[in-house]
Amino acid sequence: MSESLFDRFRELPLPADDYAIFGSGPLAIRGVIPASNDLDVLCRGKFWEEVQHLGKPEYLPEYDVTIVTLAGAAIGFGTSWGIGEVDVDELIDSAEMIDGLLFARLKYVVHYKTIRNNERDQQHLDALYLSGLFKRDSPP
Repeated sequence: MSESLFDRFRELPLPADDYAIFGSGPLAIRGVIPASNDLDVLCRGKFWEEVQHLGKPEYLPEYDVTIVTLAGAAIGFGTSWGIGEVDVDELIDSAEMIDGLLFARLKYVVHYKTIRNNERDQQHLDALYLSGLFKRDSPP
């Protein structure tokens, strides 16, 4: 995620709360992994209502979720996560403010990436553990 993608997110006319950047975003903003080319955002309430005015909702049957993509499909918004069990309200309510944006706590990112467990996710987890920001044996 390049800084410009975070900047593009900031420029969107959306509420300042009721969302949390999830997926690899919390790792990229901390410099744990290189920037990627997409940003995943979980949202609810007024934020979700506003997102739907900016883009067309699309149902993804393979994940059983509805999303809206903006910024040339680089920023994806949804109200649920199609992999593993995620308490969206808890994830958003506990989000950390970093550089003016709300990010999911690392424990949620680790949980998701452990469940998904593809090669990229394992590389991200290894980089996180090596960074010292999160211990491999930290409680969920």
